[in-house]
Amino acid sequence: MTRYKVAPPARSVEFLETARAAIPLVPDSEADCCGAIRRATGVADRETAREYLTFLRALGLVAESDRGYHRTREDLDRDSVAAAYRERVFLVAELLDAVAVRPRSAESAFEAVRDEIPNWERQRDPDWERHWLERVDRLLAWAVLFDCLAVENDRFAPAQ
Repeated sequence: MTRYKVAPPARSVEFLETARAAIPLVPDSEADCCGAIRRATGVADRETAREYLTFLRALGLVAESDRGYHRTREDLDRDSVAAAYRERVFLVAELLDAVAVRPRSAESAFEAVRDEIPNWERQRDPDWERHWLERVDRLLAWAVLFDCLAVENDRFAPAQ
């Protein structure tokens, strides 16, 4: 199974619904879909819109065909989205497993998964730790929105 290395800024489930609704049922180009996301959500730039498009794809809410991207007909069910999030977004399963052992701050969660970050990612970016800590922060925030985690005393813990 493909795991996507995408972690756009966490917004809300309603934001995802709006972004997804902007994607047509008939396949369209990446550029047109990014423009649709920008118009529907107010996302400021194309690169961030592309991150959300890829994130929607990782969650199974958007699909890609040889003709472009299109909205799937699946319901936006929180349990299904949470399961896809865990299975299809890089580092999420490892973060959730690390937090299941004991509640962790974002920094502690990053330390628990840092060895999972591919070596080529470390080599291509001299500031890789800052970049990946930000990514972990975003992944944890999405996990809270999908009811996978809760925040207790500035630490992430499994949701009850």
